Amino acid sequence: MNSMGRRSFLAAATALGIGAGVSTHAITSAVSDDKNPKKAPDQNADSTADIYQRDRDLPFIGAEETFSTPELLKLNSINADHIAFLAEIGLADLGQRRIDDMDTGGLNVQILSAHTPSVQNVPGKKGVDFAYRLNRLLAEGPIAKHPGRFKAFATLPLQSPEAAADELERSVKEDGFLGALTNGHITKKYLDHPDFEPVLARAVALDVPIYLHPGYPADEIFKILYDTTRSQYTKEFQPYIFSGSGYGWHQEVLTQCIRMITYGVFDRFPTLKIIIGHMGEGLPFYYERIVNDMGEPTESSLKKPFAQYFQDNFWITTSAFPQTHLLTLLLKHISVDRVMFATDYPFADIKEQTDWFRGVDLPREDKEKIAFRNAEKLFKMKVPVK
Repeated sequence: MNSMGRRSFLAAATALGIGAGVSTHAITSAVSDDKNPKKAPDQNADSTADIYQRDRDLPFIGAEETFSTPELLKLNSINADHIAFLAEIGLADLGQRRIDDMDTGGLNVQILSAHTPSVQNVPGKKGVDFAYRLNRLLAEGPIAKHPGRFKAFATLPLQSPEAAADELERSVKEDGFLGALTNGHITKKYLDHPDFEPVLARAVALDVPIYLHPGYPADEIFKILYDTTRSQYTKEFQPYIFSGSGYGWHQEVLTQCIRMITYGVFDRFPTLKIIIGHMGEGLPFYYERIVNDMGEPTESSLKKPFAQYFQDNFWITTSAFPQTHLLTLLLKHISVDRVMFATDYPFADIKEQTDWFRGVDLPREDKEKIAFRNAEKLFKMKVPVK
């Protein structure tokens, strides 16, 4: 890959790495008419300044907040410029810079998770040891040094499912972790594959959720769907972003969810808890189409109506999608009791998203559920009192 200038790399890299897109919707989404954004403002409506001041006392738990380490950056970055960019935005900072950004945005707690694809592609003992080191680094580092401000999802060596199940249990029982986060396919297999039933069974036994974060496609899929290098219009990193935060990630996670329902994962594990981010990874838009078209062909094979699994087994976070019209659509299909706040830090700005959510026109009770109460209930935790 050819070298590129710093400015052009940063322009291309705003969506690289893990974020659903740093170019998030502005605070104006809370004060504009989504159907007619050019409409003249209502003179009796709240001003933008008023919107900013709404619910300033609202606490927040961020359920998708990313970290890395120098070792993990080297493993999961595509070149030296990429590493430099990720370091510059603070991905590997687990200290005062992160705390300052949280304080500026009014984010009380970050639930940390490792940069995609974490250690999923590291096989054998090397992967097992790497996952353990990352989990212990969090437990002994930011979680211990900043009590109450950080929680974590376990990193799992998923190429070794039995060891992954054991590490999940160890990290939950010994380190107080809240569950685990996965990143797309594991050597061309998804969590619906029988190989991963030990991990799912352990999550159920521990009563902790698994967060399905996107991952990059297998090489064959990348070449078929996303390789645009033959185009004269292709710029450096374009296929990478296209297959990731620019589009591919969101389709990939939603496909995983449908696979898990269709292949009976939730019939075998009826209390399994799955979290997905990025305002549902397209689910709000596709919801009626999916449940209507998938309902009939699965009615004789599944124990419940297709749509019921979305209500019973899934939680959804707002990470990096501070867009009021999407939240409204999501809440049309998914209970407010199953939606949680997240920012996708450091790939998205914390304050932009807390300000956006404070300005959303929802009853205070519903806003508290999304901002922190649903997370408190799911993760059996409490927002620390400042």
